[in-house]
Amino acid sequence: MATKIPAAQNRLFKNIFVCKVCNQKMRLEPGKILSGTVACRKCKSKAFRPLRKK
Repeated sequence: MATKIPAAQNRLFKNIFVCKVCNQKMRLEPGKILSGTVACRKCKSKAFRPLRKK
């Protein structure tokens, strides 16, 4: 069974959020998402979800 490398897991999943409208991925701080100060670059929506870990 393969072991998970922490550095690679952080690079792939830490602080990455997905727009709920257009599925654009963005690397943002969770505080900015919760405060609603950031909008999607592509569709200007403010609805984000965390990236799903496969």
